[in-house]
This record gives sequence, C-alpha cells and structure tokens, in this order.
Amino acid sequence: MNRPSAYTYDQLLSCARGELFGPGNARLPSPPMLMFDRITHIDDSGGAFGKGVLRAELDIHPDLWFFGCHFAGDPVMPGCLGLDAMWQLSGFFLPWLGEPGRGRALGVRQVKFSGQVLPSARLVRYEIDIRRVMRGKLALVIANGNTFVDDRLIYVAEDMRVGLFQSTEGF
Repeated sequence: MNRPSAYTYDQLLSCARGELFGPGNARLPSPPMLMFDRITHIDDSGGAFGKGVLRAELDIHPDLWFFGCHFAGDPVMPGCLGLDAMWQLSGFFLPWLGEPGRGRALGVRQVKFSGQVLPSARLVRYEIDIRRVMRGKLALVIANGNTFVDDRLIYVAEDMRVGLFQSTEGF
C-alpha cells in the first residue's frame, strides 16, 4: 500500500470530513479542535522504537480561539489541547496503516508539563513515537509523545493509548 508520508491542512480537513479513510472510519476533529496544521512526516518503521513516527506542526497566532478564553487577561494554550493533539496524531496512525473503525483516546500513563504556549510563540511541534500496535478485535496503538514550542520541550506524554472501534455505542 502506497501511503503519503506527509499531509497538508486541506488533506487533514478531508480526514475530518470522513473522506480520507472512508465512511465509518477514523476521522480527525474539525477546527477549532484540530490541533495541528500539517503532518510533516509519518512512517511505520522510524521513531525511538522503530515501530513508527509522526511529526506535526501548529502555527501559533495571537488570535487563536483558546487565547481569548483561557485565561482572560492571562492567555495561554490549555495543556489539555496539547495532549489532545498528541492523542489525535497517535490515533491517525492506525487508519493510516489501513485499520478500520472509529478512533477514541483510551488513556495515558503519565503526562508532564514543563512549559506553556503563549500568544508570542511561533510554532508548536509534536513528535510521536509509536511503541506498539495491536491488531485484533480492537486495533490499538500505544505511543509516547513530545510537544515543543519554538523548539523547547514543554510536554511529555508516556504510553498514550488510542483504539479503533467498529461501533462506538456502549463505549
């Protein structure tokens, strides 16, 4: 199977509409919850564990929606949005591999925040290293992730888990 190794913003929007992986399969969230502007690299053999890697970027602008409400007078990107971006990317890996189903975040063992994204930042970069892919009744990915703002590491997530489900009822 010939899979792209990078995705533009328009291609990510296609995924959010359900066009990229087909009806009933995984989608990325639509803006404003889509937390990256492009996937700059994806492959199934690289990364820290040799099982896959994803790299993505988000351009920071002072008028991004979350700066106006988190916190009034003290704008900062919510850390949970950075974690969600890493879950989004981890989950994207499974349908990119050809696995069917709808994606759901299933947890994370540990998250550490050591910095923040302010309106003065220029670029947030996400790096996801796939630790394990399990295929069976449930397709599951386990990954580690790092978030950088202007090349400074600010979030580390270990053992993020995302699964693909054939039905999301009763989940």
